[in-house]
Amino acid sequence: MSTLRELLQAYVGDGSVPGAVGLVARGDDVDVQAVGDVDVEGSAPMARDSIFRIASISKPVTAAAVMMLVDDGALAPDEPVDAWLPELAKPMVVRTPASPVDDVVPAVRPITVADLLSSRAGWGFPSDFSLPQVQALFEVQKDGREPQAYPTPDAWVADLARLPLLYQPGEAWLYGTSSDLQGVLIARVTGRPLPEFLAERIFEPLGMKDTAFEVPAGKRDRFTSSYRKARGGGLELADSPDGQWSSVPAFPSGGGGLVSTADDWLAFARLLLADGTADGRRLLSPASVREMTTNHLTPAQRDIGALFMEGQGWGYGAQVDIERTDPWNVPGRYGWTGGTGTTAHIVPSTGTVTVLLTQVAMESPTPTPLMRDFWRRTADATQ
Repeated sequence: MSTLRELLQAYVGDGSVPGAVGLVARGDDVDVQAVGDVDVEGSAPMARDSIFRIASISKPVTAAAVMMLVDDGALAPDEPVDAWLPELAKPMVVRTPASPVDDVVPAVRPITVADLLSSRAGWGFPSDFSLPQVQALFEVQKDGREPQAYPTPDAWVADLARLPLLYQPGEAWLYGTSSDLQGVLIARVTGRPLPEFLAERIFEPLGMKDTAFEVPAGKRDRFTSSYRKARGGGLELADSPDGQWSSVPAFPSGGGGLVSTADDWLAFARLLLADGTADGRRLLSPASVREMTTNHLTPAQRDIGALFMEGQGWGYGAQVDIERTDPWNVPGRYGWTGGTGTTAHIVPSTGTVTVLLTQVAMESPTPTPLMRDFWRRTADATQ
């Protein structure tokens, strides 16, 4: 089997990615490989501390922040969210998932904090994107890889509230929207901007010095360019270091707005592996960590999201493996992928952390060949 470095070099060599950073940690044994360059021009070599748009591997961080508020007593999982998100009070639901958006019935119960945490609020993406309500949602739930395209949180929630739910609250797992709602919920409960709360409660205590919703000018020499596959082959620029993340957006996305480094995400992962403690300081209760890393879905709910989860479950903010369908699937493995080309997981049973950061966007919810090969290469460490 190839080494981690050889694996990454093969994908850089064939032009799939300009560069990559791969990390595998088991206890104090940490293997980090930085390969290739920060952009297609080769202006600087990739480094261990290169900064990436981490997209949806932001979601576990946001969920952890919500659970901190649960630990504080500011929220309870079974509480309706409409005390803080009044726009979501008394939502309507399409009569069936295939119904037109104007064929609606009342929700049978309020949306709760736990519904947001488990992505079962009723808004979000199922496997079938052709449904009328889902098509309408695309107008509100825009591409998270362009954070400056979003309106303010208040305007975004108001736009979302005009759409009926696709399923009754708690009935179905639907991707994406709930994590952004979690970010708005945090800001309203605390009366503070989401970036400020995350910095104080998570980033600063964990030493995540490069994780934020923007990259200041002094760090942009370490910020990778972002790419997507071009129609005619090759790569085309999606965002430069001076682009979408050069300032804090009006809407800091709890679902995918962070930039980070491999070591910063490792610090967050170690918090979860240590049952919520870091350097002798408790940031999360063990009960909250267990809730985050435990599957909350029924088999039927997993089927609704099969395109995304490929047979696995969902905790709070990330996937939880429950079946050994591939060599890398270990029951209890917790983590996710990011649309900008990132993936990160923890395996509590072995204390393993794996992080892969690239700067080429995924073309669909299906993990890329590089992601799958990375998981396959690191499977021995996670068993």
